[in-house]
Amino acid sequence: MMRSLYSGISGLRNHQTRMDVIGNNIANVNTAGFKSSRTIFQDIYSQTSRSAAAPVTGGLGGTNPMQIGLGVKLATIDVLHTSAAIQRTDRELDLMIEGDGFFVVSSVAPDAATEDQDVPGVYVPDDSVPDASEVVPLSYTRAGNFYLDSRGYLVTASGMYVLGVRAVADAATGGTASGFTVPGSGANDEITAANLERIWVDMTAYSSISFDDKGNLQGVNTAGVKEIIGTAAVATFINPGGLEKMGSSLYAETPNSGQPGGIDGGAFFQSGTGGAGKLVAGGMEMSNVDLASEFTDMIVTQRGFQANSRIITVSDTLLEELVNLKR
Repeated sequence: MMRSLYSGISGLRNHQTRMDVIGNNIANVNTAGFKSSRTIFQDIYSQTSRSAAAPVTGGLGGTNPMQIGLGVKLATIDVLHTSAAIQRTDRELDLMIEGDGFFVVSSVAPDAATEDQDVPGVYVPDDSVPDASEVVPLSYTRAGNFYLDSRGYLVTASGMYVLGVRAVADAATGGTASGFTVPGSGANDEITAANLERIWVDMTAYSSISFDDKGNLQGVNTAGVKEIIGTAAVATFINPGGLEKMGSSLYAETPNSGQPGGIDGGAFFQSGTGGAGKLVAGGMEMSNVDLASEFTDMIVTQRGFQANSRIITVSDTLLEELVNLKR
């Protein structure tokens, strides 16, 4: 059977995959925080008809190898974590990351009996000494359209709890400050898994709430004074392309993405610190899908698919001629 027939089949199969990726990109052109993907091909094993030969002193010169390629295969499907435009909404709970990083979210629910707000988001509630069996995976997202549920927790559109740190009382001033250690000890721009928690708002204490550009959730209290309620955490990765898409605009950590916070792992950051991007309040990150590029790639993919179809057709014609030699 002719090798070109199977080369054409591999081309059809992989160009179909590329078209699937392009179709998904175009479908998500208006998805908040969506990152487009691209398809990379590479050739597969080549059959060697003649190996290379070195020049012979006083004799013939060297010869190059003779190889027949056997088709194409899918090398990788990359997620392009490039920046996207901002869509200004002026909504109080909309937040955008301008630069690197992801919002940290979790599906861990607060304790039903105590409504405990102080439990880290990575552990099952009400256990001061969590063990390995209780660790709950964190998820990450670029979509910053947040909401308050009926209990006052800051959540995503799918109900995932937004994680960060709650403000603590400042012993020096008597007010509140965004603190990550103990009251009055000063601010630290690093947030660890130990103090990562759900952000909770006592709506009976505030007439209005909104984010500022540092990711601080602020509320106007009954006295008309603005207080910091909590701060959204931002996670950064050495290799964001290694994150796995989980649907619902969520990503999950993988062995190749590394842990959040760098090589050592376990660290999260405030807006604009530790390599994290700056948070922009009252805005949403748009999709980074470039429709002009996607439609151009669609045309190229379509022509590639047609060309590989023609390879199969012509190979079939040659086989037909071969069969018809005996009439």
